[in-house]
Amino acid sequence: MHNYDYDLFVIGAGSGGVRAARMAAGFGARVAVAEDRYLGGTCVNVGCVPKKLYVYAAEFGKAFKDARNYGWRSEAPAFDWATLRDNKKSEIARLNAVYDSLLSGVQAEVFNGRGRIIDAHTVAVGERRYSADKILIATGGWPHIPAFPGSEHAISSNEVFDLETFPERLAIVGGGYIAVEFAGIFNGLGSRVTQLYRGPLFLRGFDADIRAHAAQEIAKTGVDLRFEVNVQSITPGAGGLKLCLSDDTAIEVDAVLYATGRKAKLEGLGLESVKVQLRDDGSIEVDDEYRTSEPSIFALGDVTGGIELTPVALAEGMSFARRQFAGLENTVDYDFIPTAVFCQPNIGSVGFTEEEARARFAHIRLFKSTFRPMKHTISGRDEKTFMKLIVDKASDRVVGVHMMGPDAGEIMQGIAIAMRAGATKAVFDSTIGIHPTAAEEFVTMREAWRED
Repeated sequence: MHNYDYDLFVIGAGSGGVRAARMAAGFGARVAVAEDRYLGGTCVNVGCVPKKLYVYAAEFGKAFKDARNYGWRSEAPAFDWATLRDNKKSEIARLNAVYDSLLSGVQAEVFNGRGRIIDAHTVAVGERRYSADKILIATGGWPHIPAFPGSEHAISSNEVFDLETFPERLAIVGGGYIAVEFAGIFNGLGSRVTQLYRGPLFLRGFDADIRAHAAQEIAKTGVDLRFEVNVQSITPGAGGLKLCLSDDTAIEVDAVLYATGRKAKLEGLGLESVKVQLRDDGSIEVDDEYRTSEPSIFALGDVTGGIELTPVALAEGMSFARRQFAGLENTVDYDFIPTAVFCQPNIGSVGFTEEEARARFAHIRLFKSTFRPMKHTISGRDEKTFMKLIVDKASDRVVGVHMMGPDAGEIMQGIAIAMRAGATKAVFDSTIGIHPTAAEEFVTMREAWRED
């Protein structure tokens, strides 16, 4: 019988690590957590939370203009970047303290420093070593900026929230949801934004109709979208940063944000000392219990290269703790996980894309609707909402729902519950809508746009 210092040592105090630590401690385990940056991880500090706060700020600019046709005659006030940035810092500091109290409330010991694995049951933090029956790696991901001439002048999503001065001209490189969201944020705050993506259309992995509609609507807001182009070099000069592009053009901006992907944050973790296998993309390989190839070492969240969403990491942390410290058979179901992109307007999605549905089901039925939001019939804003239902013809089950429009993320959460319960198109059709709302369109789309 080994006499370890702890039953569980968690490396990384992000969403997944903190949830696993709290629940394990609640089941009676002796728990320690090591974190070398900030409590709450990416989501709280440089991800979901500050991003959503900045989205709110960006939407005010358009709302001031919308208000004029509703009788509000005052002009839009000036925007002050420092006020937003510093108020955001105060809110994040408050949340850091909340996370600290959550861990101290369950008597989990927190070490401020990078955890380094010495062997299958030993973790070092600084010069001190601690033994543990189980080690959990939850160090998350880290933005990746590829090397090219001048790449040292680019910033990542980690730094963009806290820029000393507001970039009047901003280039954003990338086509994922992070790039799209920041393009909307800074465009809404008043920056002249150019978004560059090497592919023919951004938001790869989302439904094709949503991707096309997003390109159309985002371009309307004033973002300069440039597809099938890449940055060859960045050169600083008197007028800012000069970007030479692969189409033989050049642009000059005040800042360049690279949002071209994230990689598992494993540097200095000491994995060379144990038998933890990595995948080709650098993420940690785990089984369905989040166990690595080293039996006493586990990993979960973004570091494993799965679905990189905060609620998924939370669910994995709960599943891990319940299995390992409560003896419960608890697994995470990765089907019908809803997601949102907080661009303007928002995107909400759950279930299969049309392409995925065609590959999985013999025949499908499609329902689509495009309309002007009621608010903008008076505001005059040129914006269209798009909705799409994908139905398995054999079972009548709704297997994919996609939307771009105001409050899409909020609407999709309720839709996801129905889909998890196996709702059919007949159930949608028999549901009484809330009038007048955009959401009621999901229960009034009667005529199939296309049927196999």
